[in-house]
Amino acid sequence: MLPCVYQLQPVLALLFFALFTQGENCPATCLCPDPHTVDCSGRGLTYLPDEIPLDVRRLLLANNWIPRIPSDFLVLYSDLVYLDLRNNSLSHIEPGTLSTSSRLVFLDLGCNNLTEIPKGTFGESRSLIKLRLGNNPHLSMVNEDAFMGLTSLRELELERNALSGLQVGALSQLPSLRVVRLEGNPWVCNCNFANLFTWLVENSHKLPNGIEGMECSLPTDGRRVPLSQLSQDSFRECQITLTLTDFLIIIFSGISVSVAAIMASFFLASTVHCFQRWSKDSNDSDKH
Repeated sequence: MLPCVYQLQPVLALLFFALFTQGENCPATCLCPDPHTVDCSGRGLTYLPDEIPLDVRRLLLANNWIPRIPSDFLVLYSDLVYLDLRNNSLSHIEPGTLSTSSRLVFLDLGCNNLTEIPKGTFGESRSLIKLRLGNNPHLSMVNEDAFMGLTSLRELELERNALSGLQVGALSQLPSLRVVRLEGNPWVCNCNFANLFTWLVENSHKLPNGIEGMECSLPTDGRRVPLSQLSQDSFRECQITLTLTDFLIIIFSGISVSVAAIMASFFLASTVHCFQRWSKDSNDSDKH
């Protein structure tokens, strides 16, 4: 019996060590169900907890009151692959904050107070596969280069925000995109929406409910209409609509032509006047 016990001593010691050290570095207000998961969901936190293990892979911070993420917070967590920050009080993400997480695969920033997604927010997180940005009621602007470098991104959620328009370049530069959610936004069917409408029609298979699940407001009376009732002909007038830049170019060209005509007329009049005086002086000289 004793030899068997002696043989099991290393295994028992390792098991005891694992049980004893599990959760040793776990933040006091959180749970750590396994050595690489920290669950701080629903703890009423107003700031990010201290003493998060450096080798954490899944960090769950949903349903708190966290207002910001320090720009250097993720520098040390190079193994982080799953970050859940939904339903907090985040109003903005500083550019570069998330770029240090080279292995991040899942990021949830839904149900916050974000107002815009500027360029460089995600800093070319090439491993990111799923990004949730939905249910931010004040999110009204997404930069055309906001998702630049996210070459592995397959699922993008932007539903139920405050977007009235979106530049197509923000979506067309995502080569791996398979699913995109855009429903529930206050889209406006003006000429700025024309290119996005074309993209949505051509990529309707990427929308969970197709374009049938989306609506937009008519710029004339604000009436909401399903995108399925629109067509390319609905935006025909946009093809001949002049932009402010076009008007400025036309005005500047007109002014330039007018100035050139005035100068040419002045030069011609001066030439004729000089010629007439020269002819008169020559006639007077001949008489004398």
